[in-house]
Amino acid sequence: MLKQWQFRLLTALALVSAALVITNIVMFTNNRDAQNEFTSRAQYIQQSQQIEPVYQGIVRGLAEISVKTNDPQIAQLLTAQGITFTVNPANQGEAKGKAK
Repeated sequence: MLKQWQFRLLTALALVSAALVITNIVMFTNNRDAQNEFTSRAQYIQQSQQIEPVYQGIVRGLAEISVKTNDPQIAQLLTAQGITFTVNPANQGEAKGKAK
């Protein structure tokens, strides 16, 4: 038979143990969710790096077409997406000289 103080001590230890188990479960779940989010972002970054040259080529092509055809709509489209470009006057002069 347990004495009153032994019963209270064991009950308190059981409650502390249960609280620690619940805390461990919550932390494990949060950690797993964070790992899944990290993995998803890492995969997105890796896939983005693989298709980055394609995007760069598209943007470069649009910028060149905008300059060659003097099309302000394409320039506005690129600017709206946060893409800026400048025309290199030396290359433009060489292109005109070679075309003649």
